[in-house]
Amino acid sequence: MSKGSPIRLAFTMISRQSWAGGYNYQRNLFAALRQHCPGAITPVVFAGERDDFSDLEALGRIPDVEILQSSAFDRGAFRSIAPICFGQDFAAASAFRRKQIDAVFESARFFGWSTNYPSIAWIPDMQHLALPHLFSARARWRRDIGFRLQIISGRTIMLSSESAERDCLKSYPNAKGRTAVVKFASEPAPELLRADPAEVARKYALPPNYFYLPNQFWRHKNHQVVIDALALLLESGKRTVVVASGAPNPNEPQYVDKIMKQVVERGLDRAFRYVGMIPLAEVYALLRTSAALINPSRFEGWSTTVEEAKSFGVPMVLSDIDVHREQADSNAVYFDVNDPSSLANHLAKVLQNSEPALIRNLLPDVNTRVAAFASEFVKTVQRAKQHHGAAT
Repeated sequence: MSKGSPIRLAFTMISRQSWAGGYNYQRNLFAALRQHCPGAITPVVFAGERDDFSDLEALGRIPDVEILQSSAFDRGAFRSIAPICFGQDFAAASAFRRKQIDAVFESARFFGWSTNYPSIAWIPDMQHLALPHLFSARARWRRDIGFRLQIISGRTIMLSSESAERDCLKSYPNAKGRTAVVKFASEPAPELLRADPAEVARKYALPPNYFYLPNQFWRHKNHQVVIDALALLLESGKRTVVVASGAPNPNEPQYVDKIMKQVVERGLDRAFRYVGMIPLAEVYALLRTSAALINPSRFEGWSTTVEEAKSFGVPMVLSDIDVHREQADSNAVYFDVNDPSSLANHLAKVLQNSEPALIRNLLPDVNTRVAAFASEFVKTVQRAKQHHGAAT
């Protein structure tokens, strides 16, 4: 679908440790562009000098992906303030020129209201408005101001769901006419599916039937309702296991300790197993042989874990929020985010009907969904370039 030279599109590195969903998003996107839209876009990833080498190495193995490390892309207070004060991030702009960038994809990074590059701002969700109590006043202010600056300065605003687009237009009506919904789809690379799911389950001493909860430990991910549901099951004499993986919230690292202390105090050590931040290949192995995926989140823009479960046909037990309904439709069962009894009932029913040690492979429709994702992304970038050209 490419005409002429590929668009050299700048991305900033997303650390898997700080946001696993964002890292997986980029990794899947780059592979999807290569497979389904060859020659349309060349991803150029700009990373800080302190970014994790293994994360960069994995991205660099994807054909046509280029990587540049520079201190200009290390995080810091001045890096976020300078583009607001001076109109652009001069150090980043210099790096973009060296790599002959044609357009910029902004993710949690604003490069200035007077940038010369066509820019697509990816706004994953409006969590700071829906759940303001989970943010400090400073964090809410930074997020809100950042979004407003991106909208005012004429970016194309990319969202991952119709639900997020509705929230965006309700809160930021000036974005009308410049939003694009690009729904993420997941097709893990073959090398990530080579781990033997049975061996990985044995490594973590898991029973034949278990539920998988691969959410990072942020408060909005709502691990609490899972703990409460497991306590109800234990009280009724029903035993099950939920294995949880994911990194702690870097802004609230003590939260995972609070959850695990509660697990011990309530006698749920055998029922709730936290295995930490594990290799991505093991994440997919545990997902593929689980009885079901659990996502109890109070808010999402488009859930990476749900999308990955869909790719393998894994049963899903999801919180009843708009985006989960949009994403999974009738392919999941739903519970209220504040109702552990409903979740407990769903878990009990899934266990009654599940086949132990069933290892699932990618479904036939994955390729079609990923191709649509890549195609819509390319169209959004091309549209942003056209609008920028018309404006200048």
